Amino acid sequence: MKRIAIISVVAFSLLMAGCASSGNKHIQKETETSVQTKIQEGKTTKTEVKGMFGSPDSVNFTDGGKEIWKYSFAKVKVSGKSFIPFYGLFHNGTTGTKKELTILFDGDKVQKYTMSESAIDTKSGWAD
Repeated sequence: MKRIAIISVVAFSLLMAGCASSGNKHIQKETETSVQTKIQEGKTTKTEVKGMFGSPDSVNFTDGGKEIWKYSFAKVKVSGKSFIPFYGLFHNGTTGTKKELTILFDGDKVQKYTMSESAIDTKSGWAD
């Protein structure tokens, strides 16, 4: 019985060590459609955006002085190949998804915004 418990703990630890997420948790479950229902160009204000998504990850300005807010979230999983002794040195990496919400403000109101989701696939083994 003790042996089964130890094996279960080790297996669970390996599974949890293989996943990671980073970025703004507020956009983790957002989609293009859900963002369309929350943000209206020409109407939604900075205060409303901050209330929905929190503080932006980065703030930049255009040459004309307009503000650009960016939010991003990434969730990746380490490839199972990474844990195979010796083989993992040559073939390993991560897969996952990245979401990014970019908002352009004209004064206090949203002028334009984009929400995108893309796949992440990195290879970091010696043979990759």
